[in-house]
Amino acid sequence: MAQDTKQEVEHRDFAAADEVREFGHGRLELLHVGGSDIGRLVLQPGWRWSEHVKPLAGTELCEAPHFQYHVAGTLRIRTADGAEFDATPGQVTSLPAGHDAWVVGDEDVVVVDWWGASNYAK
Repeated sequence: MAQDTKQEVEHRDFAAADEVREFGHGRLELLHVGGSDIGRLVLQPGWRWSEHVKPLAGTELCEAPHFQYHVAGTLRIRTADGAEFDATPGQVTSLPAGHDAWVVGDEDVVVVDWWGASNYAK
């Protein structure tokens, strides 16, 4: 017997996000689409997770896993084990829980996040 795989068409825009969370030097725009949450993070120069989101999260490091596409800017990421790298436009990053990150340079960082966005900056 064939399984029903019919899916409804959804066409969404981050400009009309279901939820917006603002924090020091940044914001998260969250869409509920296709049965999932997808977030767009816009992080301004000077933003650092350990300074601007840590007080909201209440954890030493970011404990949200992320699967992100990097649209703009340079995001430096340091993992709990001390590995450090820069994520730049066109790259995809899969991050486990336990990391810090900050904007490098004078350009906004924009990432689209398929994991972790629904619990970010709460």
